[in-house]
Amino acid sequence: MFVKTGDTVKVIAGKSRGVTGKVIKALPKANKVVVEGANIIKKHQKPNNENPNGAILEIEAPIHVSNVQVLDKNGVAGRVGYKVEGDKKVRYNKKSGEILD
Repeated sequence: MFVKTGDTVKVIAGKSRGVTGKVIKALPKANKVVVEGANIIKKHQKPNNENPNGAILEIEAPIHVSNVQVLDKNGVAGRVGYKVEGDKKVRYNKKSGEILD
């Protein structure tokens, strides 16, 4: 998967299109990522000790990884490529050529 936790990404499809945020969690087995401030859903919580009356929480739901693009340091969104520099394999933005790692 080309996205890692902590990357800044831009959502390019879906109801949160155009939103930029950090990747909170990467789910590689499901090919999904959780992006901060994107794909907000409402979750109803049963009453418990913290909330005796229950609550309606707004949380971020996972987005398919194909619906996001990684941003580089300059804020340019593009596809991710891989190349070897020295002994290390690094990720780079194909549009700007800037190294992401």
